[in-house]
Amino acid sequence: MLEPVTLAHVAQEAGVSPSTVSRILNGTANVAPEKRARVEAVIARLNFKPNPQAQALANGRSLTIGVITPSLNSTFYGEALAGIEAVLNDTPYHPLVISGQWRPEREQEALDVLLLRRVDAVILMGGILDDAILERVAVRVPMVALGRDVRGLSERCVVMDNRLGMRAIVSHLLDLGHRDFAFIGGAERQQDAVERRESVMATLLEAGVPIPDALIASGEYTEDGGREAAARLLATGLPFTALVCANDQMALGARLTLYRHGLRVPEDVSLTGFDDVITSSLMTPPLTTVRQAIYDMGEVAARAALSLLRGEKVTMQVFTPELVLRESTMPPARTHHPTTLSEAMTVPSG
Repeated sequence: MLEPVTLAHVAQEAGVSPSTVSRILNGTANVAPEKRARVEAVIARLNFKPNPQAQALANGRSLTIGVITPSLNSTFYGEALAGIEAVLNDTPYHPLVISGQWRPEREQEALDVLLLRRVDAVILMGGILDDAILERVAVRVPMVALGRDVRGLSERCVVMDNRLGMRAIVSHLLDLGHRDFAFIGGAERQQDAVERRESVMATLLEAGVPIPDALIASGEYTEDGGREAAARLLATGLPFTALVCANDQMALGARLTLYRHGLRVPEDVSLTGFDDVITSSLMTPPLTTVRQAIYDMGEVAARAALSLLRGEKVTMQVFTPELVLRESTMPPARTHHPTTLSEAMTVPSG
């Protein structure tokens, strides 16, 4: 097997130093025309192919873009990651993905690991670290945030209008005739969870149908979070005909709790989500929700990171949500709702 041609071979053949060859390849060498011509002739004769990764390392680059996600098994963030990968596939860059596990200390550790590995840029998906921390990091390395608006870095944030999306969901339920609402929100250390909860409360207050505090629950943006929160709502014994969930994964978990307590969707309880992840159209019944262009947002985040690496300024548009109507909502069939868990679980005789 022939030994691969290296930069050192080219330098020896041309009678120059390896650093001179490297600078000529990078276009930064200030050398005499005859010396440049001699080096280029040797490169052509030996058919030397520079190693892009080696060149990157020599220039202080790693050709990696760090991606921090709250969860590696999240349907939402998985789709966003697919959009990031699609853009980077056509470049020399590769994503280095690490999870913050929904905990600020783990998210900080993930960020520290990426910086130690000298990633060229960072894409933060969601996240709960303080804005001040992210601002300081953005001075050291190009940073793009997806799904949150970081103070001082708004031009680098890929966001959607959460308030508008949740207002559309609640308005749809009001138009159907619902007046008895319950709400399952996300953990309020997350910006989008706060925005969605505030929009629900404001829209219902304007309509004159505020939710009792006892019918407001919260949890992690997961199926288990929704399942457990729905159980707490039912345990109050208070009536509701519409259950608004802060994301689709929570709605899926809530759907299981309703089923286990003998409540039908949508005949007994209209159920809504937020995000329109790929599984939402496959639920039984398919879920009414708000569509985020999740994949597209991932693509935009990756392109913005690449633009920052080229020294270009970036500006972001705010994505507009889209109401997706499916079979999980209908007009309230009755005002009665089981007042106790035992009543909810009782199957009528005959």
